[in-house]
Amino acid sequence: MNAIDAIKYDEKGLVPVIAQDNDSGKILMLAYAKREQLEKTRSSGLAHYFSRSRNAEWLKGETSGHYQHVDGILVDCDMDCVIYKVRQDGAACHTGEYSCFYRKINDDGELENE
Repeated sequence: MNAIDAIKYDEKGLVPVIAQDNDSGKILMLAYAKREQLEKTRSSGLAHYFSRSRNAEWLKGETSGHYQHVDGILVDCDMDCVIYKVRQDGAACHTGEYSCFYRKINDDGELENE
């Protein structure tokens, strides 16, 4: 059986995908994919996702030039979450930050940039 077929997709056919920097281990972003995007990612080596807000597939970097080159695809023990191990061109976040996770909640409960 194709491993991508064994993934447990939600009722909309989506699975969460975490993009992780292959060298530093830094978490870059969280997005979603359907089976089709996982197959395209596997075969092309570039990260493909599914936009829930636009209800459409997207290739990371197609507009911005900030492509994610996928060196590996990991699946968690429950087969309901995926990690793309990537080499990121430029910023992963639409704000221009390298990672979407550039803010933290400090000891006072306030948001601050890392």
